Amino acid sequence: MKEQTLKITDEALLNMLFGNLDEVVNAIENALNVTIHYRDSQVVICGENSRVALAVQLIEQLYARIEQGETVNMQTVDYHIDMIKQENDIVDDYYSDVIITTPKGDKIVPRTVTQAEYVKAIRRSDIVFGLGPAGTGKTFVAVAMAVSHLKRRKVNKIIITRPAVEAGERLGYLPGDLEQKIEPYLKPIDDALNRILGSTMYNSYREKNAIEIVPLAYMRGRTLEDAFIILDEAQNSSIDQMKMFLTRIGKGSKVIVNGDTSQVDLEGNKKSGLIHATRLLKPIEGIEVVTFKKCDVVRHRLVKDIIEAYNKSEEKHDRNH
Repeated sequence: MKEQTLKITDEALLNMLFGNLDEVVNAIENALNVTIHYRDSQVVICGENSRVALAVQLIEQLYARIEQGETVNMQTVDYHIDMIKQENDIVDDYYSDVIITTPKGDKIVPRTVTQAEYVKAIRRSDIVFGLGPAGTGKTFVAVAMAVSHLKRRKVNKIIITRPAVEAGERLGYLPGDLEQKIEPYLKPIDDALNRILGSTMYNSYREKNAIEIVPLAYMRGRTLEDAFIILDEAQNSSIDQMKMFLTRIGKGSKVIVNGDTSQVDLEGNKKSGLIHATRLLKPIEGIEVVTFKKCDVVRHRLVKDIIEAYNKSEEKHDRNH
């Protein structure tokens, strides 16, 4: 058995980490089989040597995130615990890479190691595919990077698109103008832009056409230069649509293609353009594929369990058929 004392320089930040209900303390104790006592600016951890060392590492990493100005919630705690249990090293400073600061002063940073890898890939390469389940932050991080590029004048505009599978791409039958037709399908991105830019700045960019929302079916024939382009829900694009989209890219542009290959909604025997493209294009220099996993889910804590339950059900169904 071992006892180790951590001395924390800022008691207020320690209280922000542990809170009033000891939820964080209880989670760490249960996960690592240690006991934790804290008072004033000291944290005392007791348990087996290896477990105490992991607990110290975990608390130091979570405390560092609060020092960076991030709000540490139970999702963040669970993520760090999962990584430690899987014996994966957590890059200590991945959350210090500020993508952009919102008008309210909130710093948008990677919340998982995979998000940090995704950010680096976007900076390195002109075309990046982000694959993985819902809730892993693929879209939000891509939008944050797009806004960062626009505000730093690395691009002249942001173009956002996705397949409107639910409408069968026959948007002409829907009421309203082009943006009104596609708007329901792009609400998550609209919410992200509002959060990152603030409604006033967002509306200003839209009025200047610096942020453009376009259905995938309407991209044909265009050449997209000096733009940051995001194709979301790309698993629902056909092979022909994906080829059409990727060949629109002009000089000075950066393209992000996001999707969940387990959630293809295409009718009939149509094959997903996302699955085909990642297999075909991954070897090409300048194109990167970043894969998010269940442990990267940053939505409600139950989302990971829901995804796992559905995956197991689908695997069982496949075995029985």
